[in-house]
Amino acid sequence: MKAIWTGAIGFGLVNIPVKLYSATQDNRPDFDLLERKTLSRVRYKRVSEDTDREVDWDDIVKGVYLNDRYIVLEQGDFEAASPEKTKLIHLKSFVSEADIESVFFEAPYFLAPQKGGEKAYSLLYQALKKTKKAGMSTFVMRNSESLAVVRAYEDILLLNKLRFFEELRSPEDIKVVHSEVSKAEMEMAVQLIRRYTGDFNIEDYKDEYSKELKKIIKEKAKGKHPTIRKLKRPPKDNKDLLEQLKASLA
Repeated sequence: MKAIWTGAIGFGLVNIPVKLYSATQDNRPDFDLLERKTLSRVRYKRVSEDTDREVDWDDIVKGVYLNDRYIVLEQGDFEAASPEKTKLIHLKSFVSEADIESVFFEAPYFLAPQKGGEKAYSLLYQALKKTKKAGMSTFVMRNSESLAVVRAYEDILLLNKLRFFEELRSPEDIKVVHSEVSKAEMEMAVQLIRRYTGDFNIEDYKDEYSKELKKIIKEKAKGKHPTIRKLKRPPKDNKDLLEQLKASLA
């Protein structure tokens, strides 16, 4: 596996040289857009809205629409705003993993020690595992500053990129009006949850869509025509909630 970033973890005055690896992979087929008749690939062109002519990359700039006009940013503007280029994942504070809301999590990455950093890496891993804490940090990757959390995961250190607070919309923007529920409805709902409560095991959940899609691709490659399933729609009638709960438990 090829590392996508190399640098170091800053743990107090200890620097731990590490490599960063993607912890995820895309399991779905890679599709190209094709013209139906010729099966030739469809490509996109950079066309000006005013002239309908294709524009060369050298003649393209980036701009933000503000106050009824575009403000153009040059490369120097981006460099002036870019964070200090550093190869350090500086652990600034430590928090309980359970205190980080799942809505802030983005992509996960594996951290592995570089040569000479094995002992310090093991120390940090074991200390995080023992304290059940996670290290909050910022680091620069691809000229962009990211917020991240470093924690012990199985036998490795895992880095999770986090969303900044400003990136998250407020749920108050969506006006949800809660309805009153009866005591009987609540008791049955709790009973239903308890009946289906178990230990979390991610391996119990499979990507059935990708599996079926790959199966269809193989069948079509052999000249077969797979049966198209009808889309099942959930019932809209939720009037008698208590009866539905009773039927669920039965």
